[in-house]
Amino acid sequence: MSTAPAGPTVISLGCRLNLSESESIRALLAEERDVIVVNSCAVTGEAVRQTRQAIRRARRAHPAARLLVTGCAAETEREALAAMPEVDGLVANSRKLDPRAWNAPAAALRPAPVRTRAFIAVQNGCDHACTFCIIPQGRGPGRSQTIDAVCNEVARHLGEGAQEIVLTGVDLTSWGSDLPGRPPLGTLVAALLERYPALPRLRMSSLDGIEIDPLLGEIIAGEPRVMPHLHLSLQHGHDLILKRMKRRHSRADAVELVGRLRDRRPDLAIGADLIAGFPTESAEHHAANLSIVRELGIVHGHVFPYSPRPGTPAARMPQVARDTVRARATELRGAVAEARQSWLATLVGRPLRVLVERDGTGHAENFARVAVPPGQAAGTIATITPSRIEDTLLV
Repeated sequence: MSTAPAGPTVISLGCRLNLSESESIRALLAEERDVIVVNSCAVTGEAVRQTRQAIRRARRAHPAARLLVTGCAAETEREALAAMPEVDGLVANSRKLDPRAWNAPAAALRPAPVRTRAFIAVQNGCDHACTFCIIPQGRGPGRSQTIDAVCNEVARHLGEGAQEIVLTGVDLTSWGSDLPGRPPLGTLVAALLERYPALPRLRMSSLDGIEIDPLLGEIIAGEPRVMPHLHLSLQHGHDLILKRMKRRHSRADAVELVGRLRDRRPDLAIGADLIAGFPTESAEHHAANLSIVRELGIVHGHVFPYSPRPGTPAARMPQVARDTVRARATELRGAVAEARQSWLATLVGRPLRVLVERDGTGHAENFARVAVPPGQAAGTIATITPSRIEDTLLV
C-alpha cells in the first residue's frame, strides 16, 4: 500500500521569503497528487544539512511520492542534491514560481488561502557581497516587484480577510534599486498605506539599517499601522568583524538608528540577526556582540553559529574552533533570552492588541507572543491584558 500523500506537501526551510514562496507553490500544485516539494535553504552549512535531513525524512515517510527540490540549495548544491537517491528532480530557484517548471497550468498560480497574515515577496536576489554569504549564488541579482504589482497582491489578500501584511525579500531595503527612478522602500510602504487606508497592520521582515531611507524612517517612527517591530540585519557588534564581513554599517550606525527611532516611538521592539564565531573573532569581538544585545535591547534575536560556506571569502579566513563557535552562540542566545524576559515583564498588566492565530496564541503589535483566551476567532484582532509570563509566552 502506498504511503504517498493524497495532495501536494511543501516543506519550507529558511527565511520568510521561502515561506511566502512555499505558499504559492502549494497553490500552484493544488491539483497535483503524490508530490512532495522541499523548498530548501543554503544560508549556512547547517541549513544545507537540514535540507538533506528533510529530504531523507520525507522519502522515508512517503516512499511512493514524487519528491522535488527547489530553493537556494537547489542552486548552490545542485549536483550533490541531484545525486541523492531520494530526489526525483530539481526545479531551479529562479523558476520556482513559473507554472511551466512544474508542468502546471498557468492559471494554477494564485494567492494561497490566507490565514491571519499574508507574506508578500516584494524583492528577490541580492547585489551585495557579504563575505560569509552564498545567497546571491542561490537567488541571483536583486529584482523588485513594481508598486502596482505589490498593491494588486495586497488587495487580493485583504479581500480574503488578511489582517496583517508582511513585506519580505532577500534584501528588502534594496527594493526599488532596479526600477525606473530607483525609488526607495519608503516609497512602496507609503503607497500601500495611502491606497489601502483599511489595512490594519503592516510589518516588514529583516531590514538593512544603513539602507533605511528618510521616508521609511519617518513611517516606522510615526505610523501606527506599521507595527512597532524592527528586525535588523545586524550580524555583529564589533566594527572590525563587520568590516571583515563586508557589511556597510558600523556599530555606531546601528546604535544611532535605534536610538533615533526609539526617541520617536518608545515601544519599538528590536530584533536582529547575529552571527557567533565569525572567522578571526576574538574574545573581545565576542564581548562586543554580547554588549550590543544589551545596548540595543534585542528581544527578537536570530543567532547563527558561523559555518563556512565553500566559495565564500570568509571560508578562507582563519576559522574559530567549532566548540568555541557553539559556546559563543549559546552565550548570545542567553543574552537575547535575558533581554527578552526583562522586556516581557514590562508588558504584564498592559493591554495588547493581538492578532489571533488558530493555535490559541497570537502576536501583539510588538511581536510578543500572547496566549489568547477561549472564544476568540482566528484572524481577528483582540485586546488582551496578560497577567504573567510562562516561558516566553505572555498569558
